[in-house]
Amino acid sequence: MKILRIDHVAIGGSELPPIQRGFAAAGLPVQYGGAHANGITHMALCVFDDGSYLELIAPLVPGQRAPVWPEQIACDGGPCGWAIQTDDLAGEAARVAALGVPVVGPHPNGRRRSDGVLAEWETASFGEGQPGALLPFAIQDCDARHHRVPTGNGDAAAAEGLLTGVSLVVLGVSDLDGAAALFRRVYDWPAPRVLDDALFGARIAEFPDTPVVLAAPRSTAGWLAARNAQFGDSPCAYVFGTGDLDAASKRLPVTPAVHWLNRRVAWIDRQRLDARQRLDARVGITDAM
Repeated sequence: MKILRIDHVAIGGSELPPIQRGFAAAGLPVQYGGAHANGITHMALCVFDDGSYLELIAPLVPGQRAPVWPEQIACDGGPCGWAIQTDDLAGEAARVAALGVPVVGPHPNGRRRSDGVLAEWETASFGEGQPGALLPFAIQDCDARHHRVPTGNGDAAAAEGLLTGVSLVVLGVSDLDGAAALFRRVYDWPAPRVLDDALFGARIAEFPDTPVVLAAPRSTAGWLAARNAQFGDSPCAYVFGTGDLDAASKRLPVTPAVHWLNRRVAWIDRQRLDARQRLDARVGITDAM
């Protein structure tokens, strides 16, 4: 069974400053991370205790089409992709390709921070669709990781001491059984626990001891079905871990905690994440990791 080390999860929007302000208003200030080497997108980030982080990504020029996650970014679709860390990107790409799964890359990428530091890395994407739409894309730094992911003091590390990392990536899928079989094939995981879930209005597949939850809408009505129709298979929600859910709930604007998938989860008020009420971001916190 292959263990995944989540590097980061991404939320896409049409404009970066409003999303930054929204997350700050929701108690999760983020630090500007700079423009990507593609010259089209830029990002901000919030780093968690384990070194994983949340990326907010948008075009430098509003309305410009992004080369990755273009639909979610243009439509303020929120969750759009997720990445795992690797120390052998070429080896991981070869391993997945040998399974008959489409692989794109490795390809170089980079970002120039506002302080002039250039962070460089390589990525490889697996499966169909956009990077990290279903299977995570893999990333390997070409230089010191702290060039890309600042730690210690500063807004980017504002979640340190409050949020411990990415606990769950919830992926909206059209074919639950097919998506589950793909994850089992690529990562040698046991069969998931499958259940009907009222909260998401979906049939859920949860892989024990992993951060992956698959959610297939039970009908053509509801937010998840509409999201799947618009974006295809892709992340629909993220749940971040915290060492003390009760204490974190006093600091963040969250709904009362509910029991979901054998854990307590509190969801951040979506209206606080974007005053324009356009960003379709579902973000929760839990004390189960």
